[in-house]
Amino acid sequence: MIGRVTSQTIARSTLANLQSNLSSVSKLQAQLSSGKKVTKASDDPVHASQLMSLRAEQTRNGQYERNVQDASSWLNTIDSALQTASSNLRRVRDLVIQGGNTGIPQIAKDALATEIRELKDGLLTTANTTYLGRSVFAGTSTTEAFTPAYTWTGNDAGHVQRAVADAAEVRVDSNGRNVFGEGASSLFALLDQIATSLEGGGNPADHLDQIDAFSTDIRAELASVGARQRTVENATTQLSDAGLNLTTQVSGIEDIDLAQVILQLQSQHVAYQASLGAASMALTPSLMEFLR
Repeated sequence: MIGRVTSQTIARSTLANLQSNLSSVSKLQAQLSSGKKVTKASDDPVHASQLMSLRAEQTRNGQYERNVQDASSWLNTIDSALQTASSNLRRVRDLVIQGGNTGIPQIAKDALATEIRELKDGLLTTANTTYLGRSVFAGTSTTEAFTPAYTWTGNDAGHVQRAVADAAEVRVDSNGRNVFGEGASSLFALLDQIATSLEGGGNPADHLDQIDAFSTDIRAELASVGARQRTVENATTQLSDAGLNLTTQVSGIEDIDLAQVILQLQSQHVAYQASLGAASMALTPSLMEFLR
């Protein structure tokens, strides 16, 4: 038995097909205008889930990159300060050797003492170097590292750390007490003693061993900072590579193939126009068909 096909049945079927074709055209036009295959989860649930995971990784990677930049700035600040301190201390050593020469007049010794005191003030300023308002030689403390009385006010109960990868942190501060000493046994107090010795006509060469010991401490800290800087540089490279890889993965899932989408849109548009033509014929009954 042949089923009866009514005009209403044809109309419903035709309109449903037209709506389906129009929906396909609309989807392709949206992809072409946005450049994205997936703009909402319903477009492709599997790929949408993958994109969410990848974007979470990108966010985490971006935070590590910011941490690495901050760590690098901390360590560069410390390195620059230690280089300055090392240079100034070499100048102090030269002045001490000059002051130890026999036959040097007192006026020359006084001039040497004045310069040494100026260098001491410069070293104290260097020891109080800050980065973004934080003293880099005060450990985890937020106060100035050294007081005018050469007291170290830092905190060595912990270190300032920056996470540069999962379960990987780098120390970015320095313990000023280990580098410059503290109080009467500090480098600053030693330079005061040397200047006083020169002003009193004494021989400051007796302090050369102490100067060399502080120079060794500064070089040791420079080596430590250099090792941490290499760790940060390696982390920077790894994070950059990871960021590029994540971007490539996201692009592979999300971005359209422009030529392919244009071709599909043209094909779908032709199909839609053909559907419209077929619908116009199917949905325009003659008077006799209507009366029948």
